[in-house]
Amino acid sequence: MDNKRVVIVGAGLGGLRAAEALRANGFVGEIEIVGDEEHVPYNRPPLSKEALKSGLGHEDLKFRQRDSIADVHWKLGSGARSLNLEKKTLTLANGEELMFDGLVIATGIRPRLLPIPGPTQGLFTLRTLSDAQKLREAIVPGENLVILGSGFIGCELAATGTLLGANVHVVSLDSEPMVMPMGLELGGAMRRRHESKGVTFHLGRTVKSFNGDEKIESVTLDNGDVIPTGVVVEAIGSVPNVEWLEGNGLDLSNGVLVDHTMRLVGTEGTEGTEGTNVPVVAVGDVARHPSVLYADGPRRIEHWNMPTETGKRAGATLAALLKGEAPTDDPFSALPAFWSDQFEYQLQSYGLPGVAARSKVVSGDLDGPCIVEYFNDKDHLVGVIGIDTVKELVPYRKKLMNIDSSSS
Repeated sequence: MDNKRVVIVGAGLGGLRAAEALRANGFVGEIEIVGDEEHVPYNRPPLSKEALKSGLGHEDLKFRQRDSIADVHWKLGSGARSLNLEKKTLTLANGEELMFDGLVIATGIRPRLLPIPGPTQGLFTLRTLSDAQKLREAIVPGENLVILGSGFIGCELAATGTLLGANVHVVSLDSEPMVMPMGLELGGAMRRRHESKGVTFHLGRTVKSFNGDEKIESVTLDNGDVIPTGVVVEAIGSVPNVEWLEGNGLDLSNGVLVDHTMRLVGTEGTEGTEGTNVPVVAVGDVARHPSVLYADGPRRIEHWNMPTETGKRAGATLAALLKGEAPTDDPFSALPAFWSDQFEYQLQSYGLPGVAARSKVVSGDLDGPCIVEYFNDKDHLVGVIGIDTVKELVPYRKKLMNIDSSSS
């Protein structure tokens, strides 16, 4: 295994954790990490909050790297263009070709863009540090900021934009903000919190056009309303970065399909979960993986802890495969978790409240500190969300980890 070479495609948290896990599981060969940005891995959740509000730079956000990966080679500034699994070659956007014995797919996601007619100068997304820096320069106190989308990123941006002095308008087809994970009642309670701070919601609406000659000067909604603005942010979901994997017979219908070891499955000419005979794993937001905690099939989970959890499992799997050994048979059971800071409110969740059939307020009330439990159609607990109740939520980790697939 000493002379073997692993290429990790994606210089984010998932790729970093996979590299650390490779070393922790005895892989001593060469590791090369490829990234399309110029930066080594950094913390992305603050981009819509502290990094945008305070102008934090890469030095403030970069992850500490373990000594075990000090010899990793970073190849940054040119992402993946194509993959040939049969030949074990990766071609980068700059035309360079890399050979590998093992591969980690960690290319993550990118913002989804709507086909809205009109100029694009003044239109922003938020995924990278560069995105946050450009957006911060564009937000002017007293001017209108229009955000398309009322999910967590959209609502975090609404809070930060308001704190930066902008008049924030959130446009969303949803009936309440963050309705998919939270449900109507808690989503409505969060809307009231935002509105009390000055945020204006245009719910059940979408943008028909961007107006202006070369730069956006206003947006027209589908009901004819016009909002003057020079800054629009699209925050209406994500798209997995899988195009470079096409042509290899992989299941790329929603990210890249893996088994509980994070190894690829669904390749042409294979059956069951054996996957490709090339040692390849996937991690983070791009990986669609099973778990004993949900029985409705593999899922992509875009929560902050999943790149770490999948990276640990994938690194252990790849190290075993490169030794000629079988990976662990232990089912994957990492508990999805997320948090969101909006104004002074702290939201935290465990499990998958978005799959629930009903919810129940079990502590406090919706307009103050509260805990909401979420249940599936079998009346089993599948998730929990708390607002300003971080300590009180701790016992739910154990409760939700005790759920088996028959109850989820």
